[in-house]
Amino acid sequence: MMPTHEKSPQSSSGPAQVLSLGDATAIIVGLIIGAGIFKTPSIVAGSSGSETAMVLAWIAGGVVSLIGAMCYAELATAYPSAGGEYHFIGRAFGRIPAFFYAWARMTVIVAGSIAVFAFVFGDYCARLLSFGEHSSSIYAALIVVVLTVVNIVGIEAGKTTQNVLTVLEVLGLVIVLVVGLFLSPAPPNEAAQTASAHSSWSGVGLAMIFVLFTYGGWNDGAYISAEVRNRERNMSRALFYSLGLVTALYVLVNLAYLKGLGLAGMAKSDAVAADLLARVWGTTGEKLISVMIAIATLTSINGAMIVGARSNYALGREWPFLRFLGHWDQARGSPRNAYLVQGAIALLLVGLGAIERKGFQTLVDFTAPVFWAFFLVTGLSLFTLRATDSGAARPYRVPLYPVTPALFVVSCAYMLYSSLAYTGVGALFGVGVLALGAVVMLLGQWAVRA
Repeated sequence: MMPTHEKSPQSSSGPAQVLSLGDATAIIVGLIIGAGIFKTPSIVAGSSGSETAMVLAWIAGGVVSLIGAMCYAELATAYPSAGGEYHFIGRAFGRIPAFFYAWARMTVIVAGSIAVFAFVFGDYCARLLSFGEHSSSIYAALIVVVLTVVNIVGIEAGKTTQNVLTVLEVLGLVIVLVVGLFLSPAPPNEAAQTASAHSSWSGVGLAMIFVLFTYGGWNDGAYISAEVRNRERNMSRALFYSLGLVTALYVLVNLAYLKGLGLAGMAKSDAVAADLLARVWGTTGEKLISVMIAIATLTSINGAMIVGARSNYALGREWPFLRFLGHWDQARGSPRNAYLVQGAIALLLVGLGAIERKGFQTLVDFTAPVFWAFFLVTGLSLFTLRATDSGAARPYRVPLYPVTPALFVVSCAYMLYSSLAYTGVGALFGVGVLALGAVVMLLGQWAVRA
């Protein structure tokens, strides 16, 4: 239970400051770079309307992410807690808004990420062995089931395995850079034309939805701020360095795609990296990069599963009517029920993506409004806690307050508007999920009192 102004439970000494600037930078880079960069560039290219607009969208994504990360760094150092946004929102606005965030995280945000990355895995596996038009959906469902079972059994990927998979992911990007920028021939004339006849800026909102999805992970990076040595100085430097590095890498990768495929060629591709390497090395190149990306994608899926199941477990521990989620299987060392519920929800979302025939894009579209709504609320919690808990120690303070957090809040509001506008009737999906959460909370509290 978390009253609005209750202090975080923690040891008197607090988290140990053991991470160097290099450690923090490497961790944040690893959290940000994921499977999305092998899928979203085609959608961004199709939405941008021009090469310039597309490149600027990727640069803007890095800037917005940096502003948000600085806001999260202040919250995380002032109120260190494994609950993350759930804890920040609860302190600022009370338990009920915090419950809705945790509910949305369980049913939409994390489960949606698992399903989205599963479709990336499916798209590249389908390049290796196709079962027909539903191949991506079949692979996506299978990997959700397999990794859920693996985690329930308690066989967690070790540090070495995770590092190898991350190296494969980065190596895939390096191969794309080298092939696209230095080895690929000029794209066919038709691929060199612009992807659409619309204004360069007409689809900027939709493009930014997918750009910022690809930059996702910096919010988790802010949680290490309490453990960084000389954090008042090094936390901001780590954020600048990591997001600067990732932004440069993402921009270069997209320039490589542009040089090898052209804007229209990117927009038409469902697996841009494989198509790029196929132009240079034929089927061998296509298969090589597809295998590397499919394997590396497992890191994103497994990481989301581990974090999501544990936050669901914490939710079950704090709300009596969801106590079944708070069961920990001591024999296997895993929150079994939380994994089962999470896996079932992810499978339902995979089914939704399969029905819509645009699995990846459908799921990002449908989950984005909920995601940005709670990012907005988290940004507002910084203003609220500055006013209501001004005496709290803040080892890291966001620079240029209140301008910087105001820019983050405005950015979130714009992204919420864009996601609602481009999703259209699909936005009702998120509304329905939150309405269901209200029903569950009311019925659950009634049952506990009965």
